[in-house]
Amino acid sequence: MPTTFTRLMLEHAAQRPDAAALREKDYGIWQTLTWRALATLVRELACGLADAGLQRGQHLVVIGENRPRLYAAMLAAQSLGAVPVPLYQDAASAEYVFPITNAEIAFAIVEDQEQVDKLLEVREQCTQLRSVWFDEPRGLRHYAEPGLAPLDALIAAGRAFDAAHPGFFDAEVQKTQPDDVAAMFFTSGTTGNPKGVVHTHHTLIDRAQAGAAFDKLTSAEEVLAYLPPAWIGQNIFSYAQWLVCGYVVNCPESASTVSIDLNDIGPTYYFAPPRVFEGLLTTVMIRMEDAGAVKKWLFHHFMAVARHVGPRLMDGQPVGALDRLHYAIGRLVVYGPLRNTLGLTRVRVAYTAGEAIGPDLFSFYRSIGINLKQLYGSTETAVFVCLQPDHEAKADTVGVPIEGVQIRVSDTGEILVKSPGLLKEYYRNPAATAEVLTADGWYHTGDAGFLDAGGHLKIIDRAKDVGRLMGGAFDAAMFAPKYVENKLKFFPFIKEAVAIGDRRATVCAFINIDFEAVGNWAERRNLPYAGYADLAQKPEVSELIRECVEKVNADLAVDEKLAGSQISRFLILQKQLDADDGELTRTRKVRRGFIAERYQVLVDALYDGKANQYVETAVKFEDGRSGMVAADLKIVDAKLFPAVKRAA
Repeated sequence: MPTTFTRLMLEHAAQRPDAAALREKDYGIWQTLTWRALATLVRELACGLADAGLQRGQHLVVIGENRPRLYAAMLAAQSLGAVPVPLYQDAASAEYVFPITNAEIAFAIVEDQEQVDKLLEVREQCTQLRSVWFDEPRGLRHYAEPGLAPLDALIAAGRAFDAAHPGFFDAEVQKTQPDDVAAMFFTSGTTGNPKGVVHTHHTLIDRAQAGAAFDKLTSAEEVLAYLPPAWIGQNIFSYAQWLVCGYVVNCPESASTVSIDLNDIGPTYYFAPPRVFEGLLTTVMIRMEDAGAVKKWLFHHFMAVARHVGPRLMDGQPVGALDRLHYAIGRLVVYGPLRNTLGLTRVRVAYTAGEAIGPDLFSFYRSIGINLKQLYGSTETAVFVCLQPDHEAKADTVGVPIEGVQIRVSDTGEILVKSPGLLKEYYRNPAATAEVLTADGWYHTGDAGFLDAGGHLKIIDRAKDVGRLMGGAFDAAMFAPKYVENKLKFFPFIKEAVAIGDRRATVCAFINIDFEAVGNWAERRNLPYAGYADLAQKPEVSELIRECVEKVNADLAVDEKLAGSQISRFLILQKQLDADDGELTRTRKVRRGFIAERYQVLVDALYDGKANQYVETAVKFEDGRSGMVAADLKIVDAKLFPAVKRAA
C-alpha cells in the first residue's frame, strides 16, 4: 500500500517501540536509538523546523557523515512536506554554491564545525541561506554568526512548539502524500553543473520494497552506514530500505574506524562500490606479502581450491565429495579467518554497484563464501533496476530486471528503462528532463549494453564513452575504456586508470599507483622513496606496473571485440587523481573530458612517441592551500599480443 517515509517510521515506533532503529559509535561505545526515541526526536525536530519557518515544498540541506540525528532531520523535513537535500560532506565549499542557490535553500542542518565553516564561507554567494544548525558542538563555542545555532536549540524550540500546538505534527504527517516530493539528490556532474534529481516518496519506497522482496530482507538485518548519505546508493540501503524493513542501521564513529566498526557489527546486508572491495582485497594481499612462508603457502594453496570450487558451491552447482572436503578444510584454516578479518563473516547478501567490478575481484569474494552480487541502477532510477538472483551471479552481467521494470535496447545500443522508480524530473531543468524521459515513460540511461540469452543485462560502458579505434591493425575496432580500466584496477598496485584511444590507432593509459600497496612492495625490497611522486617515478615501479599492463593485454588479446584495446604505452601520473582538483566526481568517477584537457600535454607525448614529458599541475591541499606538483614523467612501452581468433 502506498505510504510515506514518516508513516513507515511511525508504524515501526507503534509496533516495536523498544527495538533498535539506529546505533552510533561515540567514544568507542555503541549508543542505541530505539524506534520510540526516534519518533520523539523526529516530532521535536519537525516542530522546531516549522517554528523556524520551514514550509511545505521548501528544501532543507543536510550535510555530514551518517549520523542518527541527521537521519532524523531528513525524516522531520519529510514530515512537514519539505524536501531534504543531502550534499557530499567531503565537497569543497564552492561545490555547495550551485545546489544551494539552484534549490533556493534557506535552512541547513550539518554535522560539525567543518561543515559550518564551509557554509559560512559561501554565505555571501548564498544570500538566501539564513539558518544553520549543527549536531556536534566541538570547536563552535565562540562562533557568533547570525542564524547559527546548535541542533539541541532547535529540538528545545520544537518541544515547546509541540506543547503549544499538540495536534500540529500529526496533521502535517497526514497531509503528506506518496506522490509528494520526498528528496532531491544532486548528480556528480561529470560534464557540467550537477542536476537535482527529484524523487517522490512512492518512487523511492517502491524500489526499496522491490529490492527487499527480491532478497527476502527482514527487520533482523544489520547494516553499516559508512558511505556518503548524499549518494543515492547509501540513501536507499540505509534510509529507504531501513524504513521499509525496519532493520538496524549502524553509524561508524568516523571514516578511519570503519574497518573496526565493520568487525564490531558483523553486518548481514552489505553494500559497497567496487573501490571498497578493491581496497579490502589490497589490504589482504599486503598482509599476505608480510606473512611467513607456511601461512603464504596455505593461503595460495587454498585460494587455488577456492577459485575452483567456491563459485560452483555459491551457484548451487554439483561439487564432488573430495572437492567439498578440500574446501571445508580451506574454510577452517583460510576462508573463515579471512572473512572474519574483513568483517564479513555474517554477510548473507552483499552488493556492489556504481561501476563495473573486475571479474577476478568478483570471483575472489564469491570463492571464499561471500554472497557478493551486482546490481544496476542510477540516481534517476532509485537504484534498483536489475539485481542478480542467488545462484545466478555472473561477473560479466548486472542481473535481471526486477519486479516492475522493463528494459529495451535502442537501435544505437543504449539501454532504456521503464520503472515505477523513475525520477519525477530534474529540478528546474525541463530541457535535461526531456532529454532523458520520453513521452511514453522510457528513461535513457546513457549506458551501452544488451540482454543475454538468459535475460541478464550486460553493460559495456557509458554509451558516450564507447569509441572506435581508427587506423592501425585494429581499424574500426570497438574501444571501451571503462572495461580496460577495470581490468587494470584489479591489480592491488593500481588504484586508478584512465584509458585513451577513441579515434586513435592505439590505446594509451594514465595510471595512479596505490600508494599503500606499492609502498609496502618497495619497503620489502629496501627501495627508498620520499612520497607519492618520488615512488611513482621509480624505474622499479614502472617495471612493476608494466607487468600488470601486459597481463591485461594478454587477457584482452583473447577477446575478439576488444583485442584492439590493448595498451601500447602508459605513464604513471605524478599525483593521485582527486575530486578536489576536479579530476574525479565525489563518487570517484573519472571526469574524462576534464582530464583530457588538463593533461593534454601528456596525451600528446604518449602519441608522439616521446620517452618522457615534463609536466606541472596545480593542486589543492587538504588544508585549503593551493600549490604546484611538477615532474618529468617517464613513458613506458608495453608488449602487445596478437589477437587470438576463436574457432568457429
